[in-house]
Amino acid sequence: MSARVRQGIAGLPGPLPEGEKLLWQGIPQWWPLARQAFHVRKVAAYFGLLMIWTVAVDLSDGIGTAAAVGHAAWLMLPAAAACGLLCVLAWLYSRSSVYTVTNARVCIRYGIALPMTLNLPFSMIDGAGLKRHADGTGDIPLTLAANQRLAYLALWPMARPWRLKRAEPMIRAIADPDRVAAILADALAAHAGVPARQRTAEAAASPAPRARSGAAVAATS
Repeated sequence: MSARVRQGIAGLPGPLPEGEKLLWQGIPQWWPLARQAFHVRKVAAYFGLLMIWTVAVDLSDGIGTAAAVGHAAWLMLPAAAACGLLCVLAWLYSRSSVYTVTNARVCIRYGIALPMTLNLPFSMIDGAGLKRHADGTGDIPLTLAANQRLAYLALWPMARPWRLKRAEPMIRAIADPDRVAAILADALAAHAGVPARQRTAEAAASPAPRARSGAAVAATS
């Protein structure tokens, strides 16, 4: 074990135990995180529609075009402030978050003022999914075993959207999601006792990485 591993690795609550190997580490990309978790484009669209509505109402009341546009223009300030704040939050989360996959667990460190580390041994993970986005980034939600429960608000923004009753932690807004999913799929399969030869054959036969730690790693676009 190297001196760096003995001293600890960023994103992990402590040094790796003997025999545990680091397979992958990464961080969320701030702009995809701003779009997908903080919905900055939807907020911008909301203010855009509000400005159009303001102009339409003023025109219907007989106010001139220049005055109507002037009345709506003041909305640009709160729109810029709101979108700017959301982008800053996404950037801060990107800077402070670290995803880690070892041959025994997944760790998600997140949080700005009070960083937290979610430590998920493979025994707690029932399966994983893969969600690809058009910009080339992707998400890997983790389905927990039936006896494991986590609070959605405590996980956010590293939680699968709208899974409120059974919250699912999520490796979110990562670059090269297919490679990361393949690494995790292979590690889960190895933990479940699938022979290396069978894992290699399954990976070659299927374009979507699949593994079994109670459930499959399934890909969706």
